[in-house]
Amino acid sequence: MTDNIKKQKHEELLLFLFLTVVLAPLLSIIFVGGFGFIIWISQILTGPPGPPS
Repeated sequence: MTDNIKKQKHEELLLFLFLTVVLAPLLSIIFVGGFGFIIWISQILTGPPGPPS
């Protein structure tokens, strides 16, 4: 039973490290980049923000 618990704890640690070191930064980069891309495209189509001319 202790070997099974050790294996489970090891797998949980690897999953935690994967989520915090790889997945969270990757998702945040994708989210911020996607939001910037949307803003960029909207400014190409509608012009920069400012008072009406």
